[in-house]
Amino acid sequence: MEYLPKDPAILVSSINMLLRDEEFDSLESLCYNFNTLPEEVKAYLLPFGYVYSEEQKQFRPEGFDEVNTPQS
Repeated sequence: MEYLPKDPAILVSSINMLLRDEEFDSLESLCYNFNTLPEEVKAYLLPFGYVYSEEQKQFRPEGFDEVNTPQS
């Protein structure tokens, strides 16, 4: 992959795949490789309902963690 895709769903899928498959160890290193800033990627994806989870090292739908948290 020579560049990050512009389509939000494909971008999220690509980033999550590269992080999951350990091509990159962080969003920062991935963004550095593609000559962009993590803040720009996060800001671009937020209006489409995606937020970055530092804990999971992936973009997730906004509210995903609240909906999928076990209730006690």
